[in-house]
Amino acid sequence: MGAVRGKQTVTLLAALLAVSGAARPNAVQSAALLEKLHAAPASPSDLALSGDLAGVPRGEMRYLTRDDLLAASQPMIISPDDGNFKDAVKVRAIPLEDLTRDFGVRPTDMLIADCKDKYQTHYTRRYLADHHPVLVTELDGTPLGESKDDDYGPYMIAHRNFKPTLKILAHEDEPQIPWGVVHLEFRNEATVLGAIAPRGPHAGDAALQAGFQIAQQNCFRCHNYGPEGGLKSGVAWTVLAALAANSPDFFTAYVRDPKSKNPNTRMTASPEYDSATMAALIAYFRTFAPAGQGGSH
Repeated sequence: MGAVRGKQTVTLLAALLAVSGAARPNAVQSAALLEKLHAAPASPSDLALSGDLAGVPRGEMRYLTRDDLLAASQPMIISPDDGNFKDAVKVRAIPLEDLTRDFGVRPTDMLIADCKDKYQTHYTRRYLADHHPVLVTELDGTPLGESKDDDYGPYMIAHRNFKPTLKILAHEDEPQIPWGVVHLEFRNEATVLGAIAPRGPHAGDAALQAGFQIAQQNCFRCHNYGPEGGLKSGVAWTVLAALAANSPDFFTAYVRDPKSKNPNTRMTASPEYDSATMAALIAYFRTFAPAGQGGSH
């Protein structure tokens, strides 16, 4: 029954797009991807999708082949300010906003990109509207992952251009540019981010909310709180909370210059985080620590 409803939905959507003067040439092709979802992977290059997809039962995974994604991709230029490349490059890609619209995703949902190294990137609706990220399927005429020198595949996310739209203390808006993307999830934004919302009676304080926004865009990519967040670091949210509560100086030094504390870490340094920024981040993480360890419960 789910597959039948999905086909009816996409047929109607394609028809509406076809008669709409605002429809882009690839919009109908992108919408038709919903009809091409299959229940099992056919190749390691297939892209997995899950979450709130029209016509797909909750909890079930679906897959798209590389050929189907390439057929729906558009030629475009990725500028150096995206952060992926030193020079402008030619790619073929699909706007993430097209996928959220054409898969019938609800307006309350965000998009989450999972990578093969357990890195995870979270695209809120605000971020999508501000920065228009795209799913890159082909780089300089070659599908991602097919060249021996290509570490970006099977898919990556980039921006045609990126201009920061927010600044929280010393933290400036960062381009979210994961590579090695293997899975896209469409999940309720409030539920996902609610897992790491600050705790306690002062959760609405400006400093805690600032720390929350920084952690959401930065820390959540590699550190998990339970089932939410990235797993690349292997260090859970509760461990960060304990460090912030019990060893704030060590926490600060690690964030600013992680290799000074662990030469083998893969964590990116944030030397620009000044005292006010670190104070907000520490205060935020302390709300997750047990009451006896400096938490606010």
